Amino acid sequence: MITLMASRSSRLCARALALLAISLALVASPARAQSESELRQRAADVVAVIAGEKPYAEVFADSFVMAVPEAQFAMIGRQLTAQVGALVGLDAVEPGAQRGAATVSIRFERAIVRGPMQLEGSAPYRVAGLLLNDLAPVNERGLSVVEQVQDLPGETALLFARLDGSEVIAAHNADRQFAIGSTFKLYVLSALSRSIARGERRWEDVVNLTERSFPSGQMQDWPRGSPVTLHTLATLMISISDNTATDQLMAVLGREAVEAELVASGHSAPAATLPYLTTRELFLLKLGDDSTLAQYEAGNEAQRRAILAGLQDRQLDMADIQRVFGPGPRFIGVEWFASAEDIARIYARLAQDPVALEILGVNLGMDRQRFSGWAYAGYKGGSEPGVLNFSWLLRDAAGQWWVLAMSWNNPAAPVSEMEFLALAQAALAQRERR
Repeated sequence: MITLMASRSSRLCARALALLAISLALVASPARAQSESELRQRAADVVAVIAGEKPYAEVFADSFVMAVPEAQFAMIGRQLTAQVGALVGLDAVEPGAQRGAATVSIRFERAIVRGPMQLEGSAPYRVAGLLLNDLAPVNERGLSVVEQVQDLPGETALLFARLDGSEVIAAHNADRQFAIGSTFKLYVLSALSRSIARGERRWEDVVNLTERSFPSGQMQDWPRGSPVTLHTLATLMISISDNTATDQLMAVLGREAVEAELVASGHSAPAATLPYLTTRELFLLKLGDDSTLAQYEAGNEAQRRAILAGLQDRQLDMADIQRVFGPGPRFIGVEWFASAEDIARIYARLAQDPVALEILGVNLGMDRQRFSGWAYAGYKGGSEPGVLNFSWLLRDAAGQWWVLAMSWNNPAAPVSEMEFLALAQAALAQRERR
């Protein structure tokens, strides 16, 4: 079985973001163990295929080729180079204990992508399995994680600290406001959690689906009127960043309830995010003309609400989806905003609700093994061209709560999800070394 591991960061735009890994089921190899030189040659062949210098079917086993067609593999290679720079070459090969197994490291301009490779059990010993799921930023200058984050083009922020502020591992621009994409859905989840805690609603309450937005997600394709529980809506909103589920929850709760939660959480600059947009409204705004977007960005809350009122009768055309973000960053000042410290504050509220914690733990944004040293991990992230946020809620073995929140905004160019994820992994590893 072959799976393409696309980024699960919560994202608004429906365009396919660059894949973070190629995950292929490893095939057991009962034959003789290949020598280190043979393993290295096959690893070099994989690099040659990515570079377009060697025939695909000559390097990969038939079962692999059937599951991942050559065109699909070529697309993955293009996306890798788009995210972490030009292919440099094979970096290292470490033979494994299993026959025909090795761990390979492939170097790109800005990151080393690493993982296990498995060869066939008989001649010609082609590649039957490959899992490139480990990222490490290239750090030739010996910079710290904070310095590497600071070195990125555009504006960045990082906070890795206990929620109570008693220990800080890394901090950079932690009090500054950044566009956060679908990480805004944390406030919707928290507003729902508070409503349930007050006895106004229950997780198992059923509502009929009335809203429709662009993907990400799947509920935009569900029949109108479908009965669905609040728990299901919340889980889809967080785990796959379903925009229609988000807008449905906002319709149930009311915009005012989410805005009230934004303020109650201790958000340091709520005015930048008011009125609290639905995803449909954001899409409609960005499909509109530049003058309206400029007016909305510069307007006060009352002026913005008037602009939104004029959008209510407009319809979304799914054919327009590429037109929203296809050309690159578009008015990233029309967004939802929070600082890393604000995200820590909303996580502190969500940490009080065991159901919300279960929902946040469905999709961790990267390999679960990365969090094996933590008693709990939850995640939400967001993106659009020029906007990226990763935010994890973590609990250590002693029961202390932590946050790792990272933002990257660049109005001039798209930002690299893969490169930023590598820095997140480096930050997590930094604490493990303490």
